[in-house]
Amino acid sequence: MLLVTIEDVIQRDNILRAWKQVRANKGAPGIDGITIEEFPEYAHDNWKGIKHSLLEGRYIPSPVKRVEKIPKDSGGTRPLGIPVVMDRVIQQAVCQILSPVFDPHFSESSFGFRPNRSAHQAVKKVLRDIQRGYVYAVDIDLEKFFDTVDHDTLMNRVSRRVRDKGILRLIGKYLRAGVVVDGRLNQTSKGVPQGGPLSPLLSNILLDDLDKELEKRGHRFARYADDAVILVKSERAAYRVMESISRFLEKVLKVKVNRDKSRVVKAEESSFLGFTFTKKRLTVSEKSITRFKAELRRLTGRSWGVSMDYRYWKIRTYIQGWMNYFGIAMKYNDVVEFDHWLRRRVRMCYMKQWNRARKRIGELIKLGAPRYHAILTGLSSQQ
Repeated sequence: MLLVTIEDVIQRDNILRAWKQVRANKGAPGIDGITIEEFPEYAHDNWKGIKHSLLEGRYIPSPVKRVEKIPKDSGGTRPLGIPVVMDRVIQQAVCQILSPVFDPHFSESSFGFRPNRSAHQAVKKVLRDIQRGYVYAVDIDLEKFFDTVDHDTLMNRVSRRVRDKGILRLIGKYLRAGVVVDGRLNQTSKGVPQGGPLSPLLSNILLDDLDKELEKRGHRFARYADDAVILVKSERAAYRVMESISRFLEKVLKVKVNRDKSRVVKAEESSFLGFTFTKKRLTVSEKSITRFKAELRRLTGRSWGVSMDYRYWKIRTYIQGWMNYFGIAMKYNDVVEFDHWLRRRVRMCYMKQWNRARKRIGELIKLGAPRYHAILTGLSSQQ
């Protein structure tokens, strides 16, 4: 076991590395209003005192600012907590020290927020298991997981590998720091706020017990944060697994299972991290396609009064990000179909900007359209 202390957390090199990571991630200011750009001056004036308070166990984290930003597959959003920049740096520094302690012991089937692991690896593992005959999927939905984590249960798991009271005390303070919602402070007796650098590691530490239980039973599965799918060979086994694992989660880890949303389905009808599956390949889920088109409709809305250069930049940025993630499941014909659809949407934006028939006809001729077709299109009322 690696022995780590609060002194390791506040080492100059570790803090500087944490600051570089926080700066690269950018992000909005917390409740103190201090931005990433303003932080170096603030840290220069205050770090000495903060460092001593961390060593002596007197440091008090600031409450996080809560906003609703993270889209959910089921619709709506998840709450996102925005810590102040100083707390983001300290949490990142803690995470850098604790990751080498915990990560080597995590399951090979855990892919979320870990070095050299990704969502693509998770869905490819699911596909491989389906191809090996594990054709039923158990999808257990954890209800408001990040809001309902039991602090004592979590801290018990952290303390298995961390003995230093300074680090344990600091993590406990972060869990209880509270959240500010619409200007009002709410105490947090449960939960791990999403948005801080430390919360992904803490969620993996807690759910590692689930991974170990599944491994002990010999199950095939993949987990990414609180999103997991378990694969078995028969429908009967799937229902048995769902019932027993739901009991384990609620009684041992004290997290709530949403029985209404948890389900057993054929693997090819399941959805995981925005993907669906056939026996041969990955496909993009209908919900992901719907969200993709909805966002492009917004970006190509004719009533959005922005320049075409800015509109192109927003479209390009969004599509690049989407294709980087979902491109592994796209067929050539699907891409061509999307391209044609998007070009029609962009043409409508131009026609809206060229709001007079004479202007439309002139611009179309400039672009090389035959005069006869330019006149017909420019005079058409179907714009």
